Amino acid sequence: MFTTMDDDGIISIVEEPSADITYTYADYLTWKFEERMELFRGKIFKMAAPTATHQIVCGNLHLIIGNYLKGRQCKVFFAPFDIRLPVQNRKKDDEITTVVQPDLCIVCDPNKIEARGVIGAPDFVVEILSPGNSRKEIKLKHELYEEAGVGEYWVVNPVEENIIIYRLNEQGRLEVYKIVTSGDIVALRALPELKIDIQEIFDH
Repeated sequence: MFTTMDDDGIISIVEEPSADITYTYADYLTWKFEERMELFRGKIFKMAAPTATHQIVCGNLHLIIGNYLKGRQCKVFFAPFDIRLPVQNRKKDDEITTVVQPDLCIVCDPNKIEARGVIGAPDFVVEILSPGNSRKEIKLKHELYEEAGVGEYWVVNPVEENIIIYRLNEQGRLEVYKIVTSGDIVALRALPELKIDIQEIFDH
């Protein structure tokens, strides 16, 4: 259940969004959700509530990257934080149909950052798996990040304590770069000087 507000400020309660309607960011801005949502090509996806382990892993990664980025141009953001992924140059609110809230992302172009969030592809995106993630959601997000031109995409499995790292190739495809686990050291494409000990990400 969520509510919508029209131009006159009248609020309506909606039980369930229609699967037949393609929504835009302009619609998204009018909604007052009881739960977090994302827009995938105009369709609404409910976000699962994060587990304690999920939050610990996300917090660890944010601290590692955030401490490194102090005083630097690149910025790190964590959910809930809207990332709008426009198709081509269609950047108006009523033209954008994809709005995601990745667990963590890095944006190095200050022109993409504004008060309402980020518009355009981040340089680095992290999604942390949880029991609520569906295969359809994971597949769609990979497609959306690839389509938008995200440079590096991590899928973090806090149960198995491993990370699948995808990097954008010359053909514009997010392909598997490597799979890392505790004991490995890895650098980000956007921050090659930062060496991350994977064990620190999963420490409780």
